[in-house]
Amino acid sequence: MERTPEGNHSALSEFILLGFSNFPRLQHFLFSVFFSTYLFTLAGNLLIIFLTHVDAALQTPMYFFLRILSFLEICYTTVNIPKMLASLLMEDRRMSFLGCAAQTYFSFSFGGSECFLLASMAYDRYVAICNPLRYPVLLNKKTCNALAAGSWLSGIVMSFAITSMVFTLPFCRSNVINHYYCDIPPLLKLACVDTSLIEFCIFMLALIFIAFPFVLIFLSYVRIVSTILKIASTEGRKKAFSTCSSHLIVVILFYVSGCVIYLKPKADYSPDTIKFLSLLYTFLTPILNPIIYTLRNKEVKGAFWRELGKKRNA
Repeated sequence: MERTPEGNHSALSEFILLGFSNFPRLQHFLFSVFFSTYLFTLAGNLLIIFLTHVDAALQTPMYFFLRILSFLEICYTTVNIPKMLASLLMEDRRMSFLGCAAQTYFSFSFGGSECFLLASMAYDRYVAICNPLRYPVLLNKKTCNALAAGSWLSGIVMSFAITSMVFTLPFCRSNVINHYYCDIPPLLKLACVDTSLIEFCIFMLALIFIAFPFVLIFLSYVRIVSTILKIASTEGRKKAFSTCSSHLIVVILFYVSGCVIYLKPKADYSPDTIKFLSLLYTFLTPILNPIIYTLRNKEVKGAFWRELGKKRNA
């Protein structure tokens, strides 16, 4: 750390991410587990991107949004996981100040974008089930592109605001972050000023950018369930619900894991417990998304076998 001319604060040039260094006997085991999970996450989401791009049967708004979701999951995990793997393997836990800021920015940008993308996917399912005759009109290519662009822009705006507020603070207490990536709560603990106002502003931003899409998703599914229950035949109800069940499971996983991390009473947990709980959001959701959308989706499975057949016949 370098002292500023005033001598009151420290101009940090780097942070130290403790990660899982207090579990020395588990370093290689954790590396093996996390590396395998990361590779599976990349492979699964890349497969979905490939299938939804090349297969003619998957050229619909639903799979357009799914392709973007898979891309976001790849980006989010790639922002956070490689540095953690490097620290486990080579024990290099240093991260530059700008690197930490960049990691925080992109983490919140991709996470915030996913919130609004899931809301767009809920709207897609709402129109498909509640207003199927107008589906091609309401979810045309222009509308889908606008919803996707809005999701990206919302995440970028939220992340820029949060990152700017945090990384313009003076840090003087320490440069050691008791986490495996640059997250907001442990960073605020290092600031040498009162951060209560910043914490309130971040909470309000999160409330707006997370609660708003959640409300849209909730209202969409209220209408969807209401419409499905009005279908006379049991087979018809099952078929209608199957078209949105995968998305609903992903939404539940995304918001439950996010709430466990950011809305739980942190005082009730040790820093090590918080780190392991954070793995729910960092690993569990990205790896389960491709599993849910392949194992539970007949159209995606059909596209996979069609492409596999093409490769065998080539």
